[in-house]
Amino acid sequence: MRYIGLVHYPVLNRAGELIVSAVTNLDIHDIARAAATYDVMNFFVITPLERQMALTREIMGHWLTGVGGTLNADRKKAMETVRVVSSVGEALSAIENRHGRSPEVYATTACRRPDAVSWRYLRNHIDMLDAPVCLLFGTASGLAMELLPPVNGILEPIYGPGDYNHLSVRSAVSVALDRLFGCY
Repeated sequence: MRYIGLVHYPVLNRAGELIVSAVTNLDIHDIARAAATYDVMNFFVITPLERQMALTREIMGHWLTGVGGTLNADRKKAMETVRVVSSVGEALSAIENRHGRSPEVYATTACRRPDAVSWRYLRNHIDMLDAPVCLLFGTASGLAMELLPPVNGILEPIYGPGDYNHLSVRSAVSVALDRLFGCY
């Protein structure tokens, strides 16, 4: 019972200001493929802007009902995981309605925090959990945590041996899914 949400609002820009970020074609494609690979039930694209929702549906339509799905059945299968919603609350309500219980929710960040949940802890916790789990990923310069519904934890950042720490969100999603659900 795995879910992910790609949050376009509430997120921050480089100056720390609250914004709505733009939906991108590459994020939809690549994250949908990662979601399908790791048996994610739904990948929620979360944006309050109707034009961005329409763009996402248009991209999905090409692969679900258009020529794209006919030519590339694998991409069609991946796109079947995608749902477009207007808020984090709407995504969490959809999960709760499907399972009859609220999901455990974990947010991601690129910032080190003393209260961060480790990947190892969450992987072990999920293995023992009999509840849906939703991972939230922020676009732009990250989630505006104070505007999110309450979360069960904030995951430690993904970082390498150097001091550079700015993965694309689609790369971060793939790394996160592998750490939590990969077969080792």
